[in-house]
Amino acid sequence: MCARFTQALACEFVATVIFIFIVLGSAFKWPLQLPSVLQISMAFGLTIGTLVQAFGHVSGTHVNPAVTIAYFVGNQISIVRSVLYVVLQLLGAITGAGIIYSVTPKDVRHTLALNDLTYGTNPGEALVVEIILTFSVVMCIFSATDKRRTESRGNAALSIGLAVTMAHLIGIYYTGCSLNPARSFGPAVIMGKFSGAHWVFWLGPIFGASVASVVYNYLLYPQKLSIGERLAIVQGFVLPEDEGRSTPRTNSERLRT
Repeated sequence: MCARFTQALACEFVATVIFIFIVLGSAFKWPLQLPSVLQISMAFGLTIGTLVQAFGHVSGTHVNPAVTIAYFVGNQISIVRSVLYVVLQLLGAITGAGIIYSVTPKDVRHTLALNDLTYGTNPGEALVVEIILTFSVVMCIFSATDKRRTESRGNAALSIGLAVTMAHLIGIYYTGCSLNPARSFGPAVIMGKFSGAHWVFWLGPIFGASVASVVYNYLLYPQKLSIGERLAIVQGFVLPEDEGRSTPRTNSERLRT
């Protein structure tokens, strides 16, 4: 059990490093070729889809503190796993940003694709955009990975990747589209530049993801769990394979004796 948990933590860190490395690189403005909104959006979506397919069965491939918090709010992962996931996601984001920064020419990497408000967008408007887009993506995540669904769920990795792509197709124009505090935090640390609106890229995604979790897990498709079972999940008294990007079973067989 400890080995499996350690593997999940390692996967979360590695997946976040890869994610940040690729998505930041996709947004760099090279002298002979400027990136398009479609290119950047596809890079984000394809990277997430690939990582979910590669690591999802081990760690759930959250690679996003907002997603991890949403799973905790939805009573699907323990508090210990939640805290460690967030810490490793932030460390992975810093590492990924540092690597891409170190291998990229100075005149190309100068902004490191930092999230910031664009085209006169104010913090309030940006916050609304981040909340709505993160809400839509996290709703897709819960729906696509819910093992209680009896009908075909399609391919979860593809569905999540397309949801991320969709969000970036509009979000880039407003904020560069964060949806992920780690994605905003990593490059800001490497560059030593935190904009006055950096809080938007934490509050927006976390609030949007938490609302999506409440709507899906408590209103639309509530889990039939006793208080004891819910407390056991929070405390970590569940089999490690039940945690991650999946919905817990609804009987006492989930609990350790």
